[in-house]
This record gives sequence, structure tokens and C-alpha cells, in this order.
Amino acid sequence: MLGRSNVVGKPMAFLLLQKGPGGDATVTVCHSATRDAAALCREADILIAAIGRPEHVRGEWIKPGAVVIDVGIHKRADGSLCGDVNHAEAAEVASLITPVPGGVGPMTVAMLLRNTLQAARLSVA
Repeated sequence: MLGRSNVVGKPMAFLLLQKGPGGDATVTVCHSATRDAAALCREADILIAAIGRPEHVRGEWIKPGAVVIDVGIHKRADGSLCGDVNHAEAAEVASLITPVPGGVGPMTVAMLLRNTLQAARLSVA
């Protein structure tokens, strides 16, 4: 997990650590102050990038065959969007990589709407 925010990094790490299906992962959390984060990222079978820096993760940070989930979204000077991962470089190394835009964004919106609906139902009950 690359990022320690309360919105993505910490919750994702805790989800992956849960006991049982979908969990039981060995999780390493790196952040902006981690020394040699690139070396730690190169050990990951699944790299989730939510560091908040445009195209910060380079291809050489990625273990060959790893799955890369890019949570970041940033607007470049020309108006185009990019993630926290340099997609072109990562695609050369990773077995799979989420696109930006269109990767985790739609799922994030769907889950926010689901949680809002659940909160509304609970407040009425």
C-alpha cells in the first residue's frame, strides 16, 4: 500500500489485513516519508498507489507481473488526467493495471452512494 491517508491508505491496509476471504494479506504501508519506497514497492505482488503525487510511481518501482491499482487522479496542465502511477511505464512491467480515469473512480462513487443510502435508511429506522 503506497499511501497512508485516512480515506484510502489506512482503510485499504486494514481491509487487506482482515482474517478470511479477501484478507489475510501481508501488508506493507509506504508513504511520502518512507526511505527507499521504490525498493519496497518492487517486492509487492499487488501495488495499490494512493500517494497523491502525479505519475510518482515509475515502471522500475514495479515487480514484473505485479498487479497495479492506481487510486490517484490528477489534472495535468493540458487538462488531461493521470494517476499516481506512470501508466505507460507500469504497463510494460505489470500484468494488470487500472486505468485513470475509469479505474477505481466509478467504484468509489458507487460505494459512496451505497453508504449514503445505508446511512439514510439507518437514520429513518
